[in-house]
Amino acid sequence: MSEKINVEFSLIYRLLHPMHTVLVSSVEKTGKANVLPIAWVMPTSRSPPLVAISVAPSRHSHALIEETREFVVNIPTVDLVNEVFVCGRTSGKNLDKFVESGLTALPARNVKAPIVEECVAHLECKLISQFKTGDHTIFVGEVIEAYANKGIFSDKYDIEKGRMLFHLGGNIFATLDPKVHMP
Repeated sequence: MSEKINVEFSLIYRLLHPMHTVLVSSVEKTGKANVLPIAWVMPTSRSPPLVAISVAPSRHSHALIEETREFVVNIPTVDLVNEVFVCGRTSGKNLDKFVESGLTALPARNVKAPIVEECVAHLECKLISQFKTGDHTIFVGEVIEAYANKGIFSDKYDIEKGRMLFHLGGNIFATLDPKVHMP
């Protein structure tokens, strides 16, 4: 049997990593868009389609989602790792993260929050619930529109064409190996 080591409580969430990294876009009532990379995201229901994201109250996006009651979950690939990193290291409170990162905000189909053009998929969400969990708030959004780049997704991602980005912790990201298959 392998030797077990203790893990510091401040790092236990990383035992659940790698986690799929997404870019959550939101918008101020004035129209200024913001984008936040997060790895704490998950589906919670198929019918209705619900997605939960976990956001620290100190993040500018937290206030925007509470204010407008909507957000978009955008799916980046490894090609956007530098842009994701820029968005995670700056605050949209005093600057435009789209300009800083070089990402493109385009109008979404059904919500005011923009989509991130460079991402391969988008889930437009209307906030239906939120609750505080320790030092984060979980926002639950009903997906009212979902779309993806043709050729990247059919009933699942083609991870050889669209290499998804996974957060390992800190500044480290990874992708999936498309060669692993179950018999």
